Amino acid sequence: MSAFLQGAYVMISNGRQPAFLRATAPTLTGVLTLGLLLGGCTKLGPDFVKPEAEVREEWVETGEKELRAEPVDYRDWWQVFDDPVLSELVETAYRQNLNLQVAGLRVLEARAQLGIAVGSLYPQTQRATGEATANGISKAAANTAAGQSSFINYGLGASVAWELDFWGRFRRGVESADASLYSFIANYDDVLVVLVGDVASNYVNVRTFQERIALAKQNVKIQQRSLEIADVRFKNGVVTELDVQQALSLLRETQSTVPALEIGLRQSENALSTLLGRPPGEVREILKGPAKIPVAPAEVGVGMPADLLRRRPDVRQAELQAAAQSARIGVARTDLFPRLSLLGSIGTNAAARAGDSTKTGDDGAGNLFTSDSLSYVAGPSFTWNIFNYGRLKNNVRVEDAVFQQAAVNYQNTVLNAAREVENAMVDFLRSQDQVKFLGDSVTASKRSVDLSLIQYRDGVTDFQRVLDTQRALVSTQDSWTETRGNIALSLVEMYRALGGGWELREGRPFVPESLTETMAERTDWGRLLKPDAVDKVPPPEEARDKWWWSPDW
Repeated sequence: MSAFLQGAYVMISNGRQPAFLRATAPTLTGVLTLGLLLGGCTKLGPDFVKPEAEVREEWVETGEKELRAEPVDYRDWWQVFDDPVLSELVETAYRQNLNLQVAGLRVLEARAQLGIAVGSLYPQTQRATGEATANGISKAAANTAAGQSSFINYGLGASVAWELDFWGRFRRGVESADASLYSFIANYDDVLVVLVGDVASNYVNVRTFQERIALAKQNVKIQQRSLEIADVRFKNGVVTELDVQQALSLLRETQSTVPALEIGLRQSENALSTLLGRPPGEVREILKGPAKIPVAPAEVGVGMPADLLRRRPDVRQAELQAAAQSARIGVARTDLFPRLSLLGSIGTNAAARAGDSTKTGDDGAGNLFTSDSLSYVAGPSFTWNIFNYGRLKNNVRVEDAVFQQAAVNYQNTVLNAAREVENAMVDFLRSQDQVKFLGDSVTASKRSVDLSLIQYRDGVTDFQRVLDTQRALVSTQDSWTETRGNIALSLVEMYRALGGGWELREGRPFVPESLTETMAERTDWGRLLKPDAVDKVPPPEEARDKWWWSPDW
């Protein structure tokens, strides 16, 4: 193609415009004009309508004093705990989490897929051809005409085929690819929401395990003191060895809980390390030793159920997947109608006797650009799949059934989202009630332990009373601490269920710069790796009204 264009340029620059260019210029102009006119005719298939989804006007728990119904900004919801370590963990996970990077790369993949769909609006086939072949004909073959039996053939040409978007086949494809792109953006946001929630949950678990371990060790010290008292009384002949063995049994039982809790602590730390994209153990540098369990605020803003339809990324993703599938119904319907195309090819062809191309004067490669060597074909054509035995109609039905599945899945996603919020709310509220009761129980248990030890030392009560009170203290303190951690966990789950946290990525690229630099070195991504490559793509509701798109060269 480059040689062909270069030769044409030389001839034109010398004032000798080839005859075939003069002859075909009006024809090519007409073809392009006709293509643009026919390309914007109609679009088969349904225009997407958002499925209806049933939502309540307010949350079941809205009447509780701890919950406020007014709208709230959930962008940095983890800051309600006022914990700098948690904020650092969230920011580190956003920068380094590998699952989030994969989700960002899928956005770039979908952006490139949109570029492929847009390219289908333009002439789908553009080819340049060239040849210089030596040909020999057998003189002994039957019906071989006398004359030249060996020659060299030279040829240059170009061809174009443009299937016109008469029924909206390609525009529906672009519409589907555009909705798919935004569904992958919503998927990225959903991964980010889950990531932030997982970081906060594991952080709360770490702090809860640390406090449970500290309390278990405190109880070990109390029980060691009880064992010492029982041993002294046994040696003085006041009690039997039974008291000593019972005290030792309870002590060892309590000590055994510490390793179990340390297992949970290490596993939570390892989970945090993975979320941060780091090897196990490195997260301890950020945790900076034991600390208190994050404390939830007295009141929490929860908004209204209808807000979920706009804020939760998985709800938006389900809607966009349905929109993308709706457009595929139109693509399938176009197969029922004829495909209209504009075809054109132009080229030159010349031959010379083998071995004599330098002696033939006008023969051979020298006359490729003369009008006598010109050949061309141009005109419309159509193809129509007929007698397909219902295959095409059933393909439309398949796409319609898949769309209906997507619509029902959207409704189900909305219901599950509301369920998750309500579950988190009731867990958050009732856990606070539970903590109040357990707090009173812990206070009473501590007093019981003190009194039982005094009475046992004075010989007023037997050692079984001491064992019962100490065992109760261990259990009650552990439940109290675990429930305090559950209040923070349920609040984290509530914010996650409300779809908070994905706004963290606003104004930032979907893929870290280190990855895009590597990709740019390996492959020509053009402008698609630039931050605005996605932001400039119109959303599906605007893309459906967009008549033409610019290609991504």
